[in-house]
Amino acid sequence: MSGSSLCLWSQSGAEEAAAFYAATIPDTAILGIEQAPADNPSTPQGAVLLVRMRLAGHDTVLLNGGPRFRLNEAFSLQIHTDDQEQTDRLWDAIVGGGGSPSMCGWCKDKWGLSWQITPRALTSALSHPDPQLRKRAFEAMMAMNKIDIAAIEAATGGAA
Repeated sequence: MSGSSLCLWSQSGAEEAAAFYAATIPDTAILGIEQAPADNPSTPQGAVLLVRMRLAGHDTVLLNGGPRFRLNEAFSLQIHTDDQEQTDRLWDAIVGGGGSPSMCGWCKDKWGLSWQITPRALTSALSHPDPQLRKRAFEAMMAMNKIDIAAIEAATGGAA
């Protein structure tokens, strides 16, 4: 047997999180919802136990696992954006929907999942063959929460 999927443990709210992700994140869809077949430490019989979905192109299970474990920044999903409008839309939806901002394009949604909203222009600048250009792009990024493509381009002289 082959195949794999991510399993994201949350205290509760898997169904709400899945609906938010499906409405917000590109290449995302809910594939199925499963109720607990019996009482267990995290959910009573008949309550939503897990949501199967495609999340940003990854087969994923959102598990209502209870308070024993928590998501943290050691795991994040990086979403590559094409322009500032898409960057702003995703960032604003995640942070404005009860999440919190962090540095360098990272933010966390209200369910505890960490995201990196990363414009392709930043990725290009950080992998540019000129080490001085990479350094300027990196230094500009380090001063940001949400990535500002125009500021990255200004820092690199538009070479990104």
